[in-house]
Amino acid sequence: MSWHPASDPDCPATPDGAVETVIVPRAHDIGGFEVRRALPAVGRRMVGPFIFWDQMGPGEFLTGKGVDVRPHPHIGLATVTYLFEGRVMHRDSLGTELEITPGAVNWMTAGRGIAHSERSPAASRATPHRLYGIQSWIALPKHREEGEPGFDHYEAASLPSWAGEGVAIRLIVGAAFGMASPVRPASDTLYADAALAPGARLPLPRETEERAVYVLEGEVVVAGTAYGAGRLLVFRAGDPITLAAAMPSRVLVLGGAAMDGPRFIWWNFVSSSKERIEAAKADWQAGRFAPVPGETDVIPLPA
Repeated sequence: MSWHPASDPDCPATPDGAVETVIVPRAHDIGGFEVRRALPAVGRRMVGPFIFWDQMGPGEFLTGKGVDVRPHPHIGLATVTYLFEGRVMHRDSLGTELEITPGAVNWMTAGRGIAHSERSPAASRATPHRLYGIQSWIALPKHREEGEPGFDHYEAASLPSWAGEGVAIRLIVGAAFGMASPVRPASDTLYADAALAPGARLPLPRETEERAVYVLEGEVVVAGTAYGAGRLLVFRAGDPITLAAAMPSRVLVLGGAAMDGPRFIWWNFVSSSKERIEAAKADWQAGRFAPVPGETDVIPLPA
């Protein structure tokens, strides 16, 4: 997904010592469809390699309508699309053309440069349809920032899952909760989708250096404090953390090893070098990114 301007998320003071930072996303509209951005925030730019986090929807489109994100460029990151409802057609400058469905993972590595588009498929537009999911960006380690671009798709059935004691977990990326995902990130990364029944408890892996939980639905309690939906809770490294569900809830667990230095973001570009971002801006302006087959228009470089 292309970057859309939005106010930085709020980071109110935390009421207890268990949660280091609470991030309250700011909502913005992209043509009748609401997106809530939690990262980057003023008080927290990254959690592990996660440098961008948008909740898309839930939203409903009328017949004939849908998402139309024209071709746009990326460098220095991997985009991760994970849907709960709906479908999105991905096309990129490598020639990939693939529809993502709920529970599957599209992992696009930008490396030194890639362009892609994201649109609602024609079949979806034939009737009213919904779209609901998470779009995140994963910063690449310095030695991989200028690597080859690539695209990997993982069907929902290929991701491991576990259920018991009121908890159902799907492991999207990493090794945790006694499972290992087939998704292969460029650095230590954790990403999981967990549904909790009322009263269920979910201990978080202590070995993950930087950890956060995005409360997608419901309400969870941490160290006696309740947190509702639409909150990104960032925890201190090494602290024992257990989530308790106050009602039927769904959370996304994210994090990983701290990145090897700060990253700069400008529009859809991520890099450890400001000069590299300036070069990418010039390349897009001059049409030096490879085109996306089947697309005739692009998103211009912002003024």
